[in-house]
Amino acid sequence: MDKLWAPWRIKYLKTTLKKGCVFCRSLKSRNQDTLLLKTRYSFCLLNTFPYNNGHLLVLPRRHTADIADLKDEEALDLFRTLSKARKILDKVLRPEGYNLGINISKSAGAGITGHLHIHLVPRWHGDTNFMPVVFNTKVISQSLRGLKKKFKKYAQ
Repeated sequence: MDKLWAPWRIKYLKTTLKKGCVFCRSLKSRNQDTLLLKTRYSFCLLNTFPYNNGHLLVLPRRHTADIADLKDEEALDLFRTLSKARKILDKVLRPEGYNLGINISKSAGAGITGHLHIHLVPRWHGDTNFMPVVFNTKVISQSLRGLKKKFKKYAQ
């Protein structure tokens, strides 16, 4: 197996191993480097392990694992936050398309099963190349800090 040196991930990995939900901790943390939007019932984070540049996660504030458990006002707010996050991506990164994903349960592919989250992944024609196919490695060309700076003026 090839190894990719990524020492900046150790801080995140150490906090992920703590007890409790990583998403709930992100929302309550003083260090809100990845927090992009926060509303009454939902919030949006920059994904720390993105599939593509600009990959965001949109979540209900209430810790719940299933979309069926959301109250009407929570579901509406969640999708309004998703829409606002997409508009920010449109303005800042100008993607040509999007992948949206909700994985409910480990069997469906959820890496974190206890807190419902929607993946919002911006896509561009040709954004896949030989790296994932040949080397099983994805290259993300922008830092989270740099990306958050660009998003900040639209996230008010």
